[in-house]
Amino acid sequence: MIRELARPAHQPDAGAPDRRHETDWFYAITAQHLAAAEDVLLPRVRRLDDGKAKVAAYVDNARRLEKNLRLLKARIYGDGRAQHLRQSDLWRRIDELLAEHERLETEYGAMLAEELGSGDISSLTERLLSAEEHAPTRAHPVSPHTGFAGRMAHRMWRLADTTWDNAEGRVVPTHYHRHPKRDSALSLYLRGGMMPIPPPPPPG
Repeated sequence: MIRELARPAHQPDAGAPDRRHETDWFYAITAQHLAAAEDVLLPRVRRLDDGKAKVAAYVDNARRLEKNLRLLKARIYGDGRAQHLRQSDLWRRIDELLAEHERLETEYGAMLAEELGSGDISSLTERLLSAEEHAPTRAHPVSPHTGFAGRMAHRMWRLADTTWDNAEGRVVPTHYHRHPKRDSALSLYLRGGMMPIPPPPPPG
């Protein structure tokens, strides 16, 4: 779903007032997935061999992706601090980080599938999908990402983000799955439906 939402947001005219919602949807749903994965997936990953390093790699990727998402939104909405940035350059970095993110999730998903029984896999996947729909709708790269502090930060940011979304009239889909079992690279992998990751579009 994230890749599908990214396609229209890539277009040069995505910053037009009647097109901004496409970038907003991509931004919001990506932010929700990252936060949900940190709350649900990473505690399990931490128990794997070299789990702390795996979690650190995931969070490092998430922070860099979130920073670029914030810059993309600032560029689209005319923030003077981001107008010197080229939209094509931002998208190139975002596409690279998304590919890295999907690679990490696929790798971790394969490891978890070896460790967990079918019942645990289903439970984990359902928890991930449910958490996505109650996660923050904006990127917060400098906030805690994992552990108790991370979960509390995600809850507080969800309340704050929802308040600002309502105040700004920002439309964020609350039920966006085409199918309740279909979403992230992890859930696709664990349910046996992993598809090849498409290459990012060429720069520009």
